[in-house]
Amino acid sequence: MNDNDTTLIPDNSPLAGKLQRIADHQRGERTTAPGRIQSVGRTWAFAADGEQGKLRAADADRDRVVEVLSMAYSEGRLSKDEYDDRLENALSARTYADLDQLVTDLPVARATAVTPVAGTSGLAIASLACGLVQLVFGPLTAIPAIVFGHVALHQIKRTGEQGAGLALAGLILGWATVILIVVAGLIMSVGMHGTVH
Repeated sequence: MNDNDTTLIPDNSPLAGKLQRIADHQRGERTTAPGRIQSVGRTWAFAADGEQGKLRAADADRDRVVEVLSMAYSEGRLSKDEYDDRLENALSARTYADLDQLVTDLPVARATAVTPVAGTSGLAIASLACGLVQLVFGPLTAIPAIVFGHVALHQIKRTGEQGAGLALAGLILGWATVILIVVAGLIMSVGMHGTVH
């Protein structure tokens, strides 16, 4: 069986829903296309008519049922004897109908909600980098640090990316440099003005 093989499972069978949720659980996400599971490079398409239950089950299908049974056993839904009996039957099942009989009285596996970790904003990193570089090369990068910082904070608020602290640090360094330049300019101006009189 290669990655492009398609296995048909009756859409109205209890096994179809359970396999769907197991694949979702393994990937840590919800399947968006109804009737399709994509997991570990393989795709299982569910057929609409009930005659598909007579089709032969593959090793991967048996493995998924074993996962459902293991989960049910670990949750206390099956006794040790029941689990052992169903496990033996799952491993020797020949058709989808045989596998369906083993899981029809078990609740559907719950998929855990996994929130993907948002990446760090590149603009926030650029803001901090410009803020730090100005300490070495002078105030030329103060304005880019401020611009990148403001844009990054807006982008972070809109997209939920990480990096607000980096953007804020870049903003602080940029504005601190601008303020120091303005204050230094005023002091020099006042100093020159005072000496001219």
